[in-house]
Amino acid sequence: MASRNDSVIRALVLLTVVGAAFAGKAAKKEEDKEAAGPGGTFDITKLGASGNGKTDSTKAVTEAWASACGATGSSTILIPKGDYLVGALNFNGPCKGSVTIQLDGNLLASTDLSQFKSNWIEIMRVENLVISGKGTLDGQGAAVWGKNSCAKKYDCKILPNTLVLDFCDNCRVSGITLLNAKFFHMNIFMCKGVTVEDVTVSAPGDSPNTDGIHMGDSSDVTIKGTTIGVGDDCISIGPGTTKVNITDVTCGPGHGISIGSLGRYKDEKDVTDINVKDCTLKKTTNGVRIKSYEDAASVLTASKIHYENIQMDDVANPIIIDMKYCPNKICTSNGGSKVTVKDVTFKNITGSSSTPEAISLLCSDKIPCTGVTMADVKVEYKGTNNKTMAVCTNAKGTATGTLKELACL
Repeated sequence: MASRNDSVIRALVLLTVVGAAFAGKAAKKEEDKEAAGPGGTFDITKLGASGNGKTDSTKAVTEAWASACGATGSSTILIPKGDYLVGALNFNGPCKGSVTIQLDGNLLASTDLSQFKSNWIEIMRVENLVISGKGTLDGQGAAVWGKNSCAKKYDCKILPNTLVLDFCDNCRVSGITLLNAKFFHMNIFMCKGVTVEDVTVSAPGDSPNTDGIHMGDSSDVTIKGTTIGVGDDCISIGPGTTKVNITDVTCGPGHGISIGSLGRYKDEKDVTDINVKDCTLKKTTNGVRIKSYEDAASVLTASKIHYENIQMDDVANPIIIDMKYCPNKICTSNGGSKVTVKDVTFKNITGSSSTPEAISLLCSDKIPCTGVTMADVKVEYKGTNNKTMAVCTNAKGTATGTLKELACL
């Protein structure tokens, strides 16, 4: 009887253990299902993120990306309202399906630079990505801007950019705010088909190298309905970039909407088919600008560039082509430019200049600018003691319907 009772007891214990195991697995499945959320939504708070602005939520956001990128069909990473402190985020593809990052809350970048190998949020080799919402990517750059030494030397340590898209195609960024980046706010590299719409980019006018949106070696980039006020170029278009459309952008403070700088590095590629329309620049240090190094290391061409319906409000250097660009006097001025600038149109550029020289076309004596067209350019110096001026050096083209003092071509 004792032996039989022991067998019964062992069987009951075994059934209890097995039952508990199955119950545990079922609970785990329910927990995973809850974390994923309905409809393929991965809520970072259900993966451990805390919106108190102090707790490190890097792990939760990284797990959300891994799950969303690894899922088939359409997935959404939800960043709900709250402040989430995170370190470096590396979102690598390709993904099995399409991913949307719904930014309703705020991501705060760590101020500990040791947490970053390079950039803050780097997204690589992802197609059909959407980043949308009314939340903020806050780089918290003020804590580290003092460590920026790029004004003094070329080989400076680059601080982390906020949002970097590398080798990404057919992507869209809309509605969000990028605030106080440590370096560039957004960097688009080797991408095709990127749209930035209804985005706000903001940093103090004296913050170093905080470009709003930079792009290089990319094509089919559209920026529209966007407001940018930063400490460097609002938009900078780097070498190898083609087919860019910029419309309804407000810029200021900042250094303007720039092509370049060009020629700093070897093997840079041409810039062509750039269209900037219906934009407003307010109290910027430059308006629409093309800049290349006088001691350019590459042979390349900037062409088919069109500016139209641009309103200048108290802008220094409203229209400027500068082929003798030499920031902070850390480059060599030897007149050896290898950059060609041609087929550039300025049409219906109006408003006010904060400097007498409303137009500066400072082209290379070895490779003059050609095909420059000025049509209906009416930008006037706001001061009372000096007349509005235009300076053209080695520039060839035509001027029609402009103020008499601006027709220097």
